[in-house]
Amino acid sequence: MSKHGRMDRWPGIIESYREFLPVDEKTPVVTLLEGGTPLIPAPRLAEMIGGNIDLFLKFEGENPTGSFKDRGMTLAISKAKEEGARAVICASTGNTSASTAAYSTRCGLKAYVLIPEGKIALGKMSQALIHQATILQVKGNFDEALSLVKQVAEKYPVTVVNSINPYRLEGQKTAAFEVCDVLGSAPDYHFMPVGNAGNITAHWMGYNEYYKCGKIASLPKMIGLQAAGSAPIVHGRVIKEPHTIATAIRIGNPASWKPALEAAAESKGEINLVTDEEITEAYRMIAKYEGVFCEPASAAGVAGVIKLNKRGHFKKGEVAVCTLTGHGLKDPDFSIGISEKPETIPGGLDSLIQALGF
Repeated sequence: MSKHGRMDRWPGIIESYREFLPVDEKTPVVTLLEGGTPLIPAPRLAEMIGGNIDLFLKFEGENPTGSFKDRGMTLAISKAKEEGARAVICASTGNTSASTAAYSTRCGLKAYVLIPEGKIALGKMSQALIHQATILQVKGNFDEALSLVKQVAEKYPVTVVNSINPYRLEGQKTAAFEVCDVLGSAPDYHFMPVGNAGNITAHWMGYNEYYKCGKIASLPKMIGLQAAGSAPIVHGRVIKEPHTIATAIRIGNPASWKPALEAAAESKGEINLVTDEEITEAYRMIAKYEGVFCEPASAAGVAGVIKLNKRGHFKKGEVAVCTLTGHGLKDPDFSIGISEKPETIPGGLDSLIQALGF
């Protein structure tokens, strides 16, 4: 029990996994108590997919700003503060902007955010706005915005907190630790969306660190999924005008391209693609069968499970984890747009009974 009479609370990822992170007693820990997200068994979804696997959903939408980005941001901002930074900058399709704004304001740093004009979900934009980041829309895509960010950082005293910042990946690897801590071992497969490709890289780092120190006896196959209209790694070339309904992974030139390929190859996994239609169907199924509301890009991993299952890829009893990278409220317009509109009925009990079908 704590001195306040309650059970000790989750302290955030830096304090939970300090021995695995590049911090010391001089590091000012900037945290919103991120991490500790649920690993949700998904038996109904697994049954509907029709495979023999045990399926789990690592729901990163439960992080403070609603996405996995908070894991890397707590460390990136803490280290920026330690190194004396006064301002941070990022390019973003949405989730990074929300996380950057929240964590920087938490410790009094100025935050600058560059977003592709008209290509950010309003739920994410609202977060960056309310935390009072300076937001600039760039006429161009994410890759062009990131190029500008890097150029600014080369000339002016501002710290980049995109996933090219190595501390971001150090923080994000803790999700792999949590999966193993809950399961008691590594899963056979880990599926996740791939946009800028930092997350699959970070997870592979985490699994390897746990393996090397003896906390797990095996390693998972890492399966990354890109959207078909935004699949530079799969096609082996930069996509100059990426397009997909999954805005969080609408990236044509991933910063972590090479290490993501290495993670897939070393783990005997793969990086594949799924269509917008497959992503949308998986998105509906996750909500319908397991009661979990994720953002569209999050569903790419589950779409990948469905795709591989149709190939007869899995053996009975194998364990697969799907990372759901962000909360559905990040992009409510999408869910409203694909759902049936509520029926309007006249007042009175009789019309209600008739509408209910009783």
